[in-house]
Amino acid sequence: MSEVFTRAVEALRKYFGFASFRPLQEEIIRDTLAGVDVLALLPTGGGKSLCFQLPALLSDGLTVVVSPLIALMKDQVDALISAGVPATFLNSSLAAEESRRRLAGLRQGEYKLLYVAPERLALPGFLDDLRGWRLRRFAIDEAHCISEWGHDFRPDYRQLAQLRALFPKIPIIALTATATEQVRKDIVQQLRLASAREYVASFNRPNLTYRVLPKQSGGEQLLAFVLRRAREAGIVYCQSRRGAESLAARLREAGIAAAPYHAGLEPQERTRNQERFLRDEVKVICATIAFGMGINKPNVRFVVHYDLPKNIEGYYQETGRAGRDGLPGECLLFFSGGDVVKCERFIAQKTDPKDQELARHQLRLMADYAESSDCRRRTLLAYFGEKFPEPSCGNCDNCLTPTESWDATVPAQKLLSCVYRIRERSGFPTGLSHVIEVLTGANTVKVRDYGHAALSTYGIGRDWDRAQWATLGRELIRLGLLFQDPARSHVVELTAAGRDALKSRAPILVSRRPRRPDAPGAALVDPVAAKFSRPTGAIACDETLFESLRSLRKRLADERDVPAYIIFSDVALRQIARVYPLSDAELLRINGVGEKKLREFGPALLGAVADHLRENPRQSF
Repeated sequence: MSEVFTRAVEALRKYFGFASFRPLQEEIIRDTLAGVDVLALLPTGGGKSLCFQLPALLSDGLTVVVSPLIALMKDQVDALISAGVPATFLNSSLAAEESRRRLAGLRQGEYKLLYVAPERLALPGFLDDLRGWRLRRFAIDEAHCISEWGHDFRPDYRQLAQLRALFPKIPIIALTATATEQVRKDIVQQLRLASAREYVASFNRPNLTYRVLPKQSGGEQLLAFVLRRAREAGIVYCQSRRGAESLAARLREAGIAAAPYHAGLEPQERTRNQERFLRDEVKVICATIAFGMGINKPNVRFVVHYDLPKNIEGYYQETGRAGRDGLPGECLLFFSGGDVVKCERFIAQKTDPKDQELARHQLRLMADYAESSDCRRRTLLAYFGEKFPEPSCGNCDNCLTPTESWDATVPAQKLLSCVYRIRERSGFPTGLSHVIEVLTGANTVKVRDYGHAALSTYGIGRDWDRAQWATLGRELIRLGLLFQDPARSHVVELTAAGRDALKSRAPILVSRRPRRPDAPGAALVDPVAAKFSRPTGAIACDETLFESLRSLRKRLADERDVPAYIIFSDVALRQIARVYPLSDAELLRINGVGEKKLREFGPALLGAVADHLRENPRQSF
C-alpha cells in the first residue's frame, strides 16, 4: 500500500469513523489523488461525497464543490465541521459580513473544501479569486444536471463547460447517482473529460423494498401505511401542489406530524418545513418533485409515490432517498390507470412534438413498471443497462407475492378486433384512447367524423371502464400483440403475433392485479405487509437503548442547532445499542465515530449506555 493511500485509510478512520471503503470508493479516491479526471456514478447512499472529501483532506490547496442547492451545501458543511474537516460554503443565504469573513479565510488557506452554486462560477470576480486560492480540483456534484437528456436538467450547470478552458490543468471529478449511458456521455462531453476514468457502481439498492398497490380515493391507504410507521421519517410525493397540501392536512388530522413542500409556498414557509423535517420535528413531508435533491437526511425510512411519476429515472432517484444509511427503506407506489390518463393530458399540452414523443415514451415505461408482474428490481436495473443476476430479488411485491395470471382471451379479442376494424374501415390506425372510445361506445367528435359508431366492435366493451381497457391495452403491447408507434403519435397496430391470436383465438393470459376491495375499511389492509416484517439490512439491537440514544442525539443536535443525523446516524446508534460500548476504545470501533466526535460526544454516549445497563440486562443478538 502506497504512503498516500495509507494516509487515506488513516484519515477515513480519524475523521469519518470508518475502517474500510465502500465499493469503488478506493479506486475513485486513488485516481482523484493522482490528479486524474473522474466520472463516478454511485447510487444514493453509496458514499459519493467521500470520494472528493477525503482527497481534499489529503491534498494541499482547495477543492471547490459545485452543488445545486443551498440546503445541500449547508448540510454537508455542517457534517464536515462536526467531523473536524475545515469546510465552508458561499451562497446568497449569507449576510455580507459573514461572506467577507469566509472570503478572508479562503485567502488565508483556512479551508480544504468550498461549496458553491454553479451560477457563482460564472461571476468574473469569483473566477479571479479562485486563481489566488491554491485551487486543487473541482468536484461537480449531481453532474446529471448538466445534461438535457437527464431528468433534472438545469441550465445553470451548462456554465460549468467553461471550467476546462479557464483552468486546463485543474482536475475534475463529476459525481451522480442517476445517469443513463446517454447522460454519462453528455456529462463527459460537456465538462470535456476526454481522458476521464469512469466508475459505474451497481444501481441495486438491496436494502430497499419496492411495491405497487392499486390506488383508491380518499387517502385512506396512505394514512394506514403511515400510521404503522408513526415513529419513522418518510416522504410522500404528489404531482400537484393541491395534492401535497391535502395529504399533509389529512395526516395531521390523524395525529401525524406532517407538512407540505412545493414551489407555491412562501420561501420562508418552505424552508421552515424542510428544516423541521430535517430535525425530526416533522415526520412526513408531502411534496412535489421540487423536494429532495438538497436533502441529505439518511434516516428516511419510506418514500411513497401517491401519484404516478413521469419517468423511471426520476422515480429511481426519489425512491433512493429512502434508506441512505443502508438500513431498510420502503418504496411504495400507488397506481391507477387514471393517473396515466392525467399524465397524457399534460403531455398533450407540450408544444414541441419531440418533447411530446419523449414524454410519452417515458410515461409508457413508467406505466409498464407499475403494471408489470416481473421483479421490480430487475426492471429498474434493466432501465440503466444493468442485469440483475438472480431469478428473484426476494424484496419486492412481485417476488414475494407473485401475481396470478387470468384468462383475458375474450376481452383481448374484443380489443384486438376493434384495432383491426378501425384500420380496415379508415385505412389508418388510431391511438389506444380512440380504440377504447369505440369499445365503450363513446359519442365523440372523432367517433362521429370517422363513422366508427357503425363498426361491429362499437360499444362491445361497455362492461369495462376506460381505465380497465387501458390497462389491458398496455398489457397487450407488452405481450407483443399490439405495437404502439412513437413515431406516429403512438398509434396502435396489430403485430403479426396479434393477427395470429385474433385468427386462432388462442388463450391470452395476463397478470392479475389485486382486486379493489369493496368492503368498508378494506383500503386499510396492506396485502403484503407481513412479507416485509424482516427487511433486508435490518440491524437487531436493544430497541429501548436505541430510543434512549435517539433522544440523547436530538438533545445534542438541538444544542448545536443542527439536524440530528449530523451528530450520528441511525446505523451508529443501532450498533451502539447492539454492542453496549463502555470505553473510548470500544466506541471508536463503531462506524461513524471519529476522533472529534469521540471527544465531543463520547462521554454522553458512554454515560447513556452505562445508565441503561444499570437498569436493564444486556441482550444477545
